Amino acid sequence: MNFLNLIRWKNLLMIALVQFLIKYALFEPFGVTITLNLFGFSLLVIATICIAAAGNIINDIYDVETDMVNKPKSVIVGKSISEKTAYNLFIAFNVIGVVLGFYLSNLVGKNGFFAIFVIISALLYIYASYLKQMLLVGNVVISALVAVSILIVGLFELLPVLSSANQNTQLTFFKILLDYAIFAFIINLLREIVKDIEDIDGDHKAGMNTLPIAMGRDRASKIAAILSLIPLVAVSYYVVTFLYKQQLVVAYFLMFVIAPLLYVTIKLFTAKNKKDFHHISNILKIVMLLGMLSLLLYKYVLLS
Repeated sequence: MNFLNLIRWKNLLMIALVQFLIKYALFEPFGVTITLNLFGFSLLVIATICIAAAGNIINDIYDVETDMVNKPKSVIVGKSISEKTAYNLFIAFNVIGVVLGFYLSNLVGKNGFFAIFVIISALLYIYASYLKQMLLVGNVVISALVAVSILIVGLFELLPVLSSANQNTQLTFFKILLDYAIFAFIINLLREIVKDIEDIDGDHKAGMNTLPIAMGRDRASKIAAILSLIPLVAVSYYVVTFLYKQQLVVAYFLMFVIAPLLYVTIKLFTAKNKKDFHHISNILKIVMLLGMLSLLLYKYVLLS
């Protein structure tokens, strides 16, 4: 169980679920021309979650000092699992992810795609060791990588079989993916800021320069509240503009995405203690999941 917690198995499961939803709930029901069979796609998912797991491990290795203050009961590296073992696991997961990425890039005839896996792997290490300490830079980088975990499905499934005959269809579905990637980026960025507010004590002790440390907990909370209006307004606009005729879809977004985001905005203006911000962080994770699960509704939207 310590090993599973070290690699953040719930987060990895969510990544895998979203990638499979993109293929089997968005692409296949509409007969979109795709590149990978189940075996090849499974390798893409495994490569993604291996590199993500490596990123989680190296982050824990570098975060031992802050975690001893912020969440001492959850510290794994140096307690349940030695730092040497954790580092070896980090290397092993990275090697597996990058090797699979090399194989898949050759499989789809796009050798340059291999660089994506190398860059992501390197960025996760740089994030944990350096960027995380910089004001907002680490937050933006890690949120961008979350978005890439969505876009990478389109890169490997849609682009290799792009032709003049299917160009419009392929680009339409890639644009849908891009919308979801932007949503994931904004929600994750918001959650990263909220987590920084929650972890301000340990981060300050470790000499980090996060937004709440630079501006204070209250000001950072207000900034997060204002930032939360972006996805709230964007999703509302998206629903009103493109989905207003689909009552089931509108009801889903209102109940499971817009309402929780509105709750988060209000809560951020009133949040005071660590428990409040931890609660908001969990709500944002649920919003992210529920937002991605809306992929299951596209057959009602596009086939109606």
